Amino acid sequence: MLKRIYWQLFSDFFKIGAFTLGGGYAMIPIIESEVVGKRRWLRQEEFLDIIAIAQSCPGVFAINMSVFIGYKLRKLPGAISAALGSALPSLIIILLIAMFFSRFQDNPVVESIFRGIRPAVVALIAAPTFNLAKSAKISLSNCWIPIVSALAIWLMGVNPMYIILIAGFGGYLYGKYVTPTEQ
Repeated sequence: MLKRIYWQLFSDFFKIGAFTLGGGYAMIPIIESEVVGKRRWLRQEEFLDIIAIAQSCPGVFAINMSVFIGYKLRKLPGAISAALGSALPSLIIILLIAMFFSRFQDNPVVESIFRGIRPAVVALIAAPTFNLAKSAKISLSNCWIPIVSALAIWLMGVNPMYIILIAGFGGYLYGKYVTPTEQ
């Protein structure tokens, strides 16, 4: 039974990694559906916390998420199982592309396919963003925070790490001085 959870972590993250286009952010709704909805390994709040932690750590976002989820479930062996499952499809696909891409890179059909995929990838990233905003209880009173943060990164080139540090410090101050403490 114990070995089954490692295989389940590996195979679930392998499937997610193999069939999700658009990178880690496009994987969020699929990972959420699998680990929160289907498997019930995590609660929604825990999943949101893992997204925040995975985003703030260096490295590949999807790998970070799989490591944190695996670790939460079964410590180091779980983290390794989930990380291998998440990374292996990309490794295999990248190796295959590297072997054959030079033959197809100037093919007009391939170029057209990639032009068609790009807008869909944007939608795959936008949809979980709105779902996360709802889950994170972003409302009209605090929606300015992600908007200002996104604009600062996009228009002014602010390093996202500064945004994370400022948001964390602001959350600490808000929790300490604004929200009443429950006793």
